Amino acid sequence: MVEKRVFQPRNLLITGGAGFIGSSVVRTVLGERARKHLTRVVVLDALTYAGHLSNLDGVELDPRYRFVQGDICDRSLLEKLFAEHDIDSVLHLAAESHVDRSIESADAFVRTNVNGTFVLIDAARRAWAKADRSEPTRFVHVSTDEVYGALGPTGRFTESSPYAPNSPYAASKAASDLLVRSYARTYDFPAIITNTCNNYGPRQLPEKLIPLMITNAAEKKMLPVYGAGQQVREWIHVDDHADAVWQALVTGSPGESYLFGSDEELSNKQVVERIADLVDAELGRARGTSRELMTYVPDRKGHDFRYAIDSSKARRELGWAPTRTLETHLVETVRWYLANDAWRRSVATEEHRRFQAAYYAKSSTQESTQR
Repeated sequence: MVEKRVFQPRNLLITGGAGFIGSSVVRTVLGERARKHLTRVVVLDALTYAGHLSNLDGVELDPRYRFVQGDICDRSLLEKLFAEHDIDSVLHLAAESHVDRSIESADAFVRTNVNGTFVLIDAARRAWAKADRSEPTRFVHVSTDEVYGALGPTGRFTESSPYAPNSPYAASKAASDLLVRSYARTYDFPAIITNTCNNYGPRQLPEKLIPLMITNAAEKKMLPVYGAGQQVREWIHVDDHADAVWQALVTGSPGESYLFGSDEELSNKQVVERIADLVDAELGRARGTSRELMTYVPDRKGHDFRYAIDSSKARRELGWAPTRTLETHLVETVRWYLANDAWRRSVATEEHRRFQAAYYAKSSTQESTQR
């Protein structure tokens, strides 16, 4: 058996690196194991409502780190970055990713996720197609399990599952996946596609399910649960996902796709109940206090019932496996948000507050049942 050659990035571009998952990836790639060959990590982020430099506190002390505020739709900027920094590898995480926002308006999702991905891969292809380049290159496109649509009570998504997106967000990510795939096939572009399940952990925007429930429970606000809360999701810690993305870059095969999962599934109702109980325990409240805040609101349009991932290919070919359990790290996540209220308030921009206010206003006008 021929041993797979490990790719060693030197000048790495990370898009969306000031976001929740992106900042975890930045910290991972600047870790000790990457120090032998990485000479520069360029982080590109537009710093919209979803990206915040506070997510990268301390990273700026690393001499290899460079931050650039910019848009992946800006071709001239990308061409400049590839040329000035001799970029040989890309981890592409920049994306609009909130399903509720995509239902309200899909414009930004098509612009960033589809057009932005096209501009980025085309800029990379042109930069790497120069005749004098002899060093290998890699492009990892980070995506979601939502591109595959919904599962029933059984079964798991695999790399060969057909695409069947059911929300504008999922459709925009599916389109970006297919663009990357087409470049790999048409141009022999060294792209790798990764898809993962729901992430959790520190520094996630408080409009997403887990941080929203933590902060609302702490402030004794309602805990909105769509429908009956029976939708099932698989949850992976963000740092396990970051490890997986790094492994895809250095040991993955161009042209391949890899799915990353944890095998830890819970219904949305179970997640909210666990968080409610954990917040009560951390704040010294009587058990059940926060469960009284659970409010069942009309279900989301096109709400997929269940996602689950078969990550055996990634475990077998990349030598990756998750090391963090939901039982342990959900507790740590709750503690992080309770201890970092200043961070939460700093990222709650006026735009974010308007979105949340509209969400609550819409929910409060509907008949609800409190349990």
